[in-house]
Amino acid sequence: MPSPVQPWMRRAARVGLSLSLSLSLGLSLAAATLCATGVSAQEDACDGQPSGVRLFISVDRVVRTEGQVAATVYPDDPHRFLAHHGQLAIVRRPSAAPSTQLCLWLPAAGRYEVAVYQDLNGDHRFNRTALGLPAEPYGLSNDPPNLMGLPTFRSVRFPVHAGDNTIHIPLHKARG
Repeated sequence: MPSPVQPWMRRAARVGLSLSLSLSLGLSLAAATLCATGVSAQEDACDGQPSGVRLFISVDRVVRTEGQVAATVYPDDPHRFLAHHGQLAIVRRPSAAPSTQLCLWLPAAGRYEVAVYQDLNGDHRFNRTALGLPAEPYGLSNDPPNLMGLPTFRSVRFPVHAGDNTIHIPLHKARG
């Protein structure tokens, strides 16, 4: 003969089932919302306003893990390239050796320029020696040769198309 079921057991079973269904439904709705909006963990890691153009920047030859790696993205305008407040965006991530990954949403497809440096002392400035030489590791898109002085604007430009884009920029040792 089955054991008698107490009224409190029926209530507990109903509450448990209700809680289980609510939790299950809530998680399903949350997952559906994320899928519907197209948000993923990878997109959350990108700086800027989500758009149809995303740039992944791999900063290579990172030797030291101190500080941060900073990437400054410039619009396709020679007057704004490397100019004070000429940037479109700046992205910073903790330094990771041998490569630090950064991600940024861009407003549109087109041509851009990127300058990177490893901010070893965390002051958010690209430090130079008394002679004006780089005091921190640095690099530029397309890795142009720069024997003396700054490279040309044209040598740093690169195309960006709709969707995902990836560039690799090696760091060069500070000269100071």
